[in-house]
Amino acid sequence: MKLVHQGQDGSVSETTALGVLRRMLEIPSPSYHEADLADYLVKGLEELGFQSYIDRVGNVIGEIGAGDGPVVMLLSHLDTVPGEVPVRSEDGRLYGRGAVDAKGPLATMICAAAALADHPGRIVVVGAVEEETPCSRGAMRIRAEMPRPDYVVVGEPSGWSTVVLGYKGKLDLRYRVERPATHPSNPEPKATELAAAAWRELLDLLGPDADHGSFDRPGATLCSFNGDLVAAEAEFSIRTPPGFDSEGLVESLRSRCPEGQLTVVNSVAACHAGRGSEVVRALSVAIRDQHARPTMKVKTATSDMNTLAEVWDVPMATYGPGDSRLDHADDEHIMIADYLRGIAVLTAALRELAAPPARTRMRVVR
Repeated sequence: MKLVHQGQDGSVSETTALGVLRRMLEIPSPSYHEADLADYLVKGLEELGFQSYIDRVGNVIGEIGAGDGPVVMLLSHLDTVPGEVPVRSEDGRLYGRGAVDAKGPLATMICAAAALADHPGRIVVVGAVEEETPCSRGAMRIRAEMPRPDYVVVGEPSGWSTVVLGYKGKLDLRYRVERPATHPSNPEPKATELAAAAWRELLDLLGPDADHGSFDRPGATLCSFNGDLVAAEAEFSIRTPPGFDSEGLVESLRSRCPEGQLTVVNSVAACHAGRGSEVVRALSVAIRDQHARPTMKVKTATSDMNTLAEVWDVPMATYGPGDSRLDHADDEHIMIADYLRGIAVLTAALRELAAPPARTRMRVVR
């Protein structure tokens, strides 16, 4: 299926834009199984005028523009959570797994960049693998091996008239404990009891104000718990606010739970962009051009923005059409009108970013 159908100004037609997203939704791409979608996109990007390739971990990378001006990276992710949502159009909505998280934002990036072959710098579009996993291997590879761009836009559902300024950090822990076999009536603590006690100790360390609903407070989730009297394992995920001492928490929990082994599976700091960032300003101007008032928000989850911001001190923000409340939902869908508005906003924002960068700094708050 060919993607190309462009207007005289280089813009991708509405028909093509919808075709791109629909075909992306029709190709399942749960984490660790993104290859079919990557193969489709690398060919489609070439048809749209990009130089494109798949890197060694499976990321799709497409570049367009050949000037000496700013380099803008647009990065979203290929993978979705498991589960099937039948692809269909209904009442102005396009349904499918990943419609908002995050194939909709990625398709928005592809279509916006395709309209700017005359960009005075370069636009690099990245479809990253494994964002929905603890280690974000795709974004980790990008930040380690690709040149630092001048600007970054991360694609996640913000709503077409909203810019996301920052995300909480995340600390993923695994607690394993083994105990000698014994009778259930033995008063000595059993493996399951010690694992359960580790969860209680974690909650006590975080304090009574721990809350997933607040950007400024930590929130904990018991992700898994399994075992028996002899061996048990629990996995904890803590969303961390700006300035949170993750290392101190780990040390304190280890001291309270010496019978088992506590492992840090993944840790990433909170990040926050200033409202004066060039990327935030460009997106805001573009939203106003669509006759809407831009809104700003922070999120209590994490994204690849956290991963990139830990290393790249460049202007950065998150943008993408779609309602994030539908992330991972059984009826995941995107409003078609919002998707098309998102393409218009991002196209205009990229034109705003064509001027030489002033390098407003990104803030990673540890």
